[in-house]
Amino acid sequence: MHNPLLEKFDTLYESAPFSKIKIEHYQPAFEQAIKEAKEEIDAIINNPEAPTFENTIEAMELSGQKLGRISSIFFNLNSAETNDEIQKIAQDISPLLSEFGNDIRLNLDLFKRIKVVYDQKDSLNLNSEQAYLLEKKYKGFSRNGANLSDDDKLKLREIDKELSSLTLQFGQNVLAETNNYELLITNEEDLKGLPDYAIEQAKTEAEAKGKEGWIFTLQAPSYIPFLQYAENRSLREELFKASGRKAFQANEYNNEENIKKIAKLRFDRANLLGYKTHADYVLEERMAKTPETVVDFLNDLLVKAKPFAKKEINELADFAKKIDAIETLQRWDHAYYAEKLKQEKFNLSEEELKPYFQLENVEKGAFDIATKLFGITFNKIDTIDKYHEEVTTYEILDKDGNFLSLLYADYFPRAGKRPGAWMTSFREASNVNGNSVRPHISIVCNFTKPTKDKPSLLTFQEVTTLFHEFGHALHGMLANTIYESLAGTNVYWDFVELPSQFYENFCYEPEALELFAKHYETGEIIPQELIDKVKNASNYMDGYQTVRQLSFGLLDMAYHANNPTEITDVQEFEKQAFDPTELYPTIENNVMSPSFSHIFQGGYSSGYYSYKWAEVLDADAFAYFQETGIFNEETAQKYYKLISSGGTKDPMELYEEFRGKKPSPEALLKRAGLVN
Repeated sequence: MHNPLLEKFDTLYESAPFSKIKIEHYQPAFEQAIKEAKEEIDAIINNPEAPTFENTIEAMELSGQKLGRISSIFFNLNSAETNDEIQKIAQDISPLLSEFGNDIRLNLDLFKRIKVVYDQKDSLNLNSEQAYLLEKKYKGFSRNGANLSDDDKLKLREIDKELSSLTLQFGQNVLAETNNYELLITNEEDLKGLPDYAIEQAKTEAEAKGKEGWIFTLQAPSYIPFLQYAENRSLREELFKASGRKAFQANEYNNEENIKKIAKLRFDRANLLGYKTHADYVLEERMAKTPETVVDFLNDLLVKAKPFAKKEINELADFAKKIDAIETLQRWDHAYYAEKLKQEKFNLSEEELKPYFQLENVEKGAFDIATKLFGITFNKIDTIDKYHEEVTTYEILDKDGNFLSLLYADYFPRAGKRPGAWMTSFREASNVNGNSVRPHISIVCNFTKPTKDKPSLLTFQEVTTLFHEFGHALHGMLANTIYESLAGTNVYWDFVELPSQFYENFCYEPEALELFAKHYETGEIIPQELIDKVKNASNYMDGYQTVRQLSFGLLDMAYHANNPTEITDVQEFEKQAFDPTELYPTIENNVMSPSFSHIFQGGYSSGYYSYKWAEVLDADAFAYFQETGIFNEETAQKYYKLISSGGTKDPMELYEEFRGKKPSPEALLKRAGLVN
């Protein structure tokens, strides 16, 4: 069978030929690519010449490229444009990929060759990137079982195979639960308080399903406005509780057992490899280094933030009681009254802002800021194959007009797309022996769709989300490394959020807002008065938001920095972990863990703290830009070097080269208003 996945992509910039790829191509492509990758590894092992950096380390780096390309395409689609067939293939193929990964990492003959090179590292005259790659390859083996006995290697294989299957199942259950729920409203009275766009969107959703009325879902663009604006308190409660019981119901999509198994298997795996817990294993390769550092970091911030959070919630409760006689403020009331209080305090509402944030303008703003900082340009290009008609493609050129990267932008929710927002890549950058390969980057979001009468107008939170993911995209697009495995976002996990969170800062700067915040009907630039309101309100409820983020980090550490074998009741375990951060009454049968995809499906296990860790970095980094001018060329060039270096150096070393000093949390505390 002719299989486009197994051939060189004969397309512009060797982009993925999505329209030619059929479902039935994936399984045979994976099987063939795994076979070829094994042959490439065998060739390294059986090389009669003495091991060198080139014939062992670099050769390993260049092996399995076809498999990597196929995996990127397939698993990106499994997140952004999935269906039952793709999910079935994912379940079948994940154990094979896990097995293949272990075939390499547990291969003693291959490890012996790597060790020979590693033991000579001081006499090999390697450049800093080569030395870093050698270190990474060696640790990739020593940390993943190369020194285990044959029996323990077998145990590790079984654990990894089961983990790959369970994490996939976890994500599929969350997606199914998200898609299966709908709140159908037939009484127009129940729409009171909701903005026109939310009502139009709900009407469109109902029409698409052949129903009379308005349908609200658990997808963010539907769910968030309902909680924020719907006057009907009982319906807010219903929708909130529906979200809180995702994958925690007595049905086939319940994730409780999956959680317990995943946590236990990760713990067993860490023990097998000689580590006390999964967190000890993970954090050895992070800036934080140890679970104790992470827990201390989170608790230290909690001590500073919680008094502010309590004060905010007390003020909100008094406000709700004053205007609506609410006796006990509940979680489903928070967004609603927080929005009302925000309007009263700052005379600012999301509805007032949205006309200035048409999606196309916001996207162009993100591009224009990158042009001002780095001289790169963005051209929309229609000759690139796409995996869905809603995707837009761009060609990015450097300041000299050379091709830098492709960018795929996919902004709207649909049934085959998981919730949330993320950046990913179809191809990473590299430049081995002068063979320059430029990256193909994708950003995927779930924003408010355009309606018949209006374009997609973003909430301010959606604006910062687009900038966040575009910050990640820049990390990938600007990559200037020799080796793919060190390019772009292939950095320590608690450093990876720096470029994304850094870029969000521009959303609050008048100089930046003037570039893109234009009224969608009149073209009028956002008035200075509104910019001032946005800035004044920028740390509104920051105490509450900080405590909320810290609670997720502490829950992650509760699962992964301890022995999880004693967990019998997921709800009770979560309750105990959340206890120090609780600001609202507990809701029976609402549990976050069964849909906490970041740590049970994504890559954030023992790493959720990194959002806050990176906030310290991003606040400190942006303070530097504010000192020198937010578009200062010299500062921008230093920052370019910081993020284009990818994972070629220890991130703290890179950061200090950029900033001239270690990061300080003072800028974050000041920005968040968490200092008296």
